[in-house]
Amino acid sequence: MPLNLHIRPALADEASMLAELRVEAMRPSLEAINRFDPIRARERFLSTFTDKETFIICYQHEIVGFYVLRDFPTYLYLDHFYIKNQFQGKGVGKEVVQRIQQKARHPGKAIRLIALKASPANDFYRALGFMFERAEGVDNHYIWPYVDAE
Repeated sequence: MPLNLHIRPALADEASMLAELRVEAMRPSLEAINRFDPIRARERFLSTFTDKETFIICYQHEIVGFYVLRDFPTYLYLDHFYIKNQFQGKGVGKEVVQRIQQKARHPGKAIRLIALKASPANDFYRALGFMFERAEGVDNHYIWPYVDAE
């Protein structure tokens, strides 16, 4: 059942707020691999932030997460996808990824992304049809290979 999520483009002045959301959402996974550094996590996001590629996820007038979607010639790159901890496991992430998959279908593009090895996100992405490509450092690389069913 759709959650009636509203997704809107980010505003340039929302970068700091989004960096804080990222830090809190990533904290459990980064602590699990002993790599939690809030300053580094903020700076890593802010150094590549562009409002034109960043989308805010709202539910009932509350910001519950965000993602960055970079458009390349043959694929979309889902970057910095974070849902506030209290909204995880409620279908928000699944609905957002399914919307992105629908967006990728029209031009026939794959979707690529990276997840921390120790993150529950690995099972989440595999359940949505993403295929493991390779491990690199503390990250797993995935692809959702668009296949034209017609």
